[in-house]
Amino acid sequence: MPDTSKIINGKKFMWDFVIYESKKEAQETMQKFKDNGFEVELIEEENKYLLYTRKVITEIVVEGEAPI
Repeated sequence: MPDTSKIINGKKFMWDFVIYESKKEAQETMQKFKDNGFEVELIEEENKYLLYTRKVITEIVVEGEAPI
């Protein structure tokens, strides 16, 4: 089982829990993550492909009234 997280260039990335059989399939999914604002790293291990993603939170939305 692959590592659930990796530190890449000093940043923590989380595995998406999918083992891709082909690089093409992994790259297609990688693009979907990127389109949704994620940073993505593609890792090849034992002829299988893994995606590690991260997303920096830039906005926090709080619902309801503020406490007094």
